[in-house]
Amino acid sequence: MPMSAPPLSLYVHIPWCVRKCPYCDFNSHTAPGGLPQDDYVRALAADLDRDLTDYGAAIAGRQIVSVFFGGGTPSLFAPAAIGAILDACAARLSFAAGAEITLETNPGTVEHGRFEDYLAAGVNRLSFGIQSFDDDKLVRLGRIHGSTEAERAVLLARQAGYDNFNLDLMYALPEQDLAGALRDVERAIALAPSHISHYQLTLEPNTAFAARPPRLPDDDTAWDMQELCQSHLAAAGYAHYETSAYARDGRRSAHNVNYWQFGDYLGIGAGAHAKISDATAGTVRRRWKVRAPKAYLAHAGTPRGVGGDDAVAAAQLPFEFMLNALRLEDGFELAWFDRHTGLARDAIAGGLSTARERGWLQFDEECVRTTPLGRRFLNDVIELFLP
Repeated sequence: MPMSAPPLSLYVHIPWCVRKCPYCDFNSHTAPGGLPQDDYVRALAADLDRDLTDYGAAIAGRQIVSVFFGGGTPSLFAPAAIGAILDACAARLSFAAGAEITLETNPGTVEHGRFEDYLAAGVNRLSFGIQSFDDDKLVRLGRIHGSTEAERAVLLARQAGYDNFNLDLMYALPEQDLAGALRDVERAIALAPSHISHYQLTLEPNTAFAARPPRLPDDDTAWDMQELCQSHLAAAGYAHYETSAYARDGRRSAHNVNYWQFGDYLGIGAGAHAKISDATAGTVRRRWKVRAPKAYLAHAGTPRGVGGDDAVAAAQLPFEFMLNALRLEDGFELAWFDRHTGLARDAIAGGLSTARERGWLQFDEECVRTTPLGRRFLNDVIELFLP
């Protein structure tokens, strides 16, 4: 089946934080000399101009269905700077009506009254990096906010007019027990967000926690936390639609769903990644920008601002597709694989058959989804589709 162009999103990376958290392996940096907001806005525009020129017909005429400001801590940028970035993007791209525009925010970096300004700038969805409502756990995680600040920030956002926002929570935290994990979820539910992300703390390489590991709950306890919290979220009306995502009806994250459905996305900013399908050529390309903010500011919009640009090998596409699509609780339509990779379904037939024999997947001629056992061993399922 010929490849067809999937929906297109835009990711904007703002790499600065007040302080690096000990568990964080993202491309984030402190800015002791101050934030170069004006220079970075100009660099982002130049970066986007180059991408649009290089991608040419693969992008022409396609609408942006969602925008996500990630970091770092994007809420360190003033609303005027966020608005200037959106204006620059809207001048170069066509935005779909009602496009979801999300800003990640840290409760410890938001000043009173700023939410109204972000809303006026065009941000219609917020994502709060809460992580926990336990002040002791927040200290252990290196967060700069406390539980009272977190709750106050959410209430201020609601007062400003936001009714669509996500709360990020982690479980299996240092010294956390089952009751503590559940209390975090209960306090999050009490704030009535439209969306909750609930994921396990893991020790990533090249982080402070990896160098000096804290004592974490064992795997069985972490699994018990996940199941208990999941049942409470379901009872409160939050549908589990992706491995670590729960939403009210109609409030799934459009941006993240596009990732999981193997959609396309432009990526601008230091270290930002992109995936673009060229339906005419039948290729999928991945591009990423230089990671260091200083190098990015110096070279954005030039060849030296691009850290890498590679076509995804056909043999790798089944794994890349499954790495995303199998995260969806509802599964995926087999026709997506054909359309979004341009490959024949034979490319995944062996992996699908083995996974079904092991009780990890269930599927028919139209749809594939993981079983409860498959969700528990998701990494093993995905590995079946490696080249």
